[in-house]
Amino acid sequence: MASLSLILGGARSGKSRLGEMLITALPVPWTYIATAQAFDDEMRDRIAAHRAERVPGWRTIEAPLDLAGAIAGAQSAGHPILVDCLTLWLSNVMLADRDIDAESQRLLVALTDVTQPITLVSNEVGLGIVPDNALARRFRDAQGRLNQSVAALAGRVIFMAAGLPLILKGPPL
Repeated sequence: MASLSLILGGARSGKSRLGEMLITALPVPWTYIATAQAFDDEMRDRIAAHRAERVPGWRTIEAPLDLAGAIAGAQSAGHPILVDCLTLWLSNVMLADRDIDAESQRLLVALTDVTQPITLVSNEVGLGIVPDNALARRFRDAQGRLNQSVAALAGRVIFMAAGLPLILKGPPL
C-alpha cells in the first residue's frame, strides 16, 4: 500500500468503505480519525451507524479541529490511519473561524511526517454548479486547494464514482 493515499469522490460514492478496506487489509490495530461533529440528531445517528459498521480492531480519535495534532499523536503509535474526512474537517475549521491556510499548512506538515500507511477521505466538491453565495464559493475553493495539496503529497489518489474506484495516481488496488 502506498504510504499516503487520498480517496476523493462525491457523497455516497463509496469513499469511506474503500478507505476502511485499504486500512483493514493491513495488520491490526488501526486508527480511525473522525472529523464529524454531531450538531443534530440526524448527524448523531449517522455517526453511530458508521461506528457500528466498523469491524473490531479500530481505535477511534475524534478530531473535529486539531487534525494535524491527531495525526501526529496517532503516528507515534505506529498503526495504519484512516482520516474520515477532510471535507468535514475543513468545514469545522471554517465554522470555528480559524485561519484556513494556516490550519491546512499544519495538516500538510503533519502528513509529511507520517511514516506508516495513512488514507484520507475527502469530497470532490468542484464538479457541481458554481455556488450562489460567497461562503459556499469560499468553501469550494478552499476544499479544491486542500485536495490538490494532499494529492501532490500522496503516493496514491483514487476517485470514487458509484462505488467504483478510478486510480488517478499510484499503484492499482
